[in-house]
Amino acid sequence: MNPPPGAKVFLEGRYLKFSRELPQTVFFCPDCKGHPRRKKKCARCEGFGKLTRESVQELVGWVAGKAFGTRKNKFHGAGREDVDVRMLGTGRPFVLELVHPRNFEVDLGALEAEINRRNEGKLEIRGLHWTEKTRIAYLKETPHAKQYLARVELGDLVDPAHLAALRGRRIEVTQHTPGRVAHRRADKDRVRWVTFQELGPVPGDPRQLSVTLTTQHGTYVKEVLSGDEGHTEPSLASLLGVACRCVELDVIAILDEQGEPEAEYAPRTPFGEGL
Repeated sequence: MNPPPGAKVFLEGRYLKFSRELPQTVFFCPDCKGHPRRKKKCARCEGFGKLTRESVQELVGWVAGKAFGTRKNKFHGAGREDVDVRMLGTGRPFVLELVHPRNFEVDLGALEAEINRRNEGKLEIRGLHWTEKTRIAYLKETPHAKQYLARVELGDLVDPAHLAALRGRRIEVTQHTPGRVAHRRADKDRVRWVTFQELGPVPGDPRQLSVTLTTQHGTYVKEVLSGDEGHTEPSLASLLGVACRCVELDVIAILDEQGEPEAEYAPRTPFGEGL
């Protein structure tokens, strides 16, 4: 049976990302935009068209596309982490939209295992299942708080009492759009809540701090730690009175809007029922 014109398949799951050099979606060169002709003379990407070799979208989409008989896909995540930030815990929800598939008889359990086998050490997919188009809007539009684990370099030693005073506190911070995202975010102030849950020195290095924090949707976490030269107030740096620089950052949980664990989604009907 030939698939109907414009047919699409929607798969949902969660991805864990273990590499600090892997963007969520294709990272096209901002100068040539990956255009077939312009990229040939582009000095920034040296003709490659992208700034990274791979992305979560490509590593998942290549394997899934082969199984479904299509090269066209769109990747929809419940937010995204920076390229150098790992996605750990139970993973980030996503929907993979496969366009014009020629094969619909795919074992998703086997597909998930094959994606994970081919990308061991880079990423892992969990709970891959058939889903609905409406889930794309839900994932993109529903605010999700996040929990992070950060390693922070300190400009000076910190009194343990100052760390204890911050532990468990939820504070409001005002953030002006950081320069690193100004090309894709409106230039304005944003008020967000942040809870510092655990703060303690990294074993063997008193000038490095391990920080677990939960933040409201849309918070610029690195700037919450550093202060971004006064563009985020208050910040961990201003609260401790020492310079702070985020050395490593991991997302360890995707939560609901209030910072609580989110209920797992179950499809309303099995794929194909009622057709």
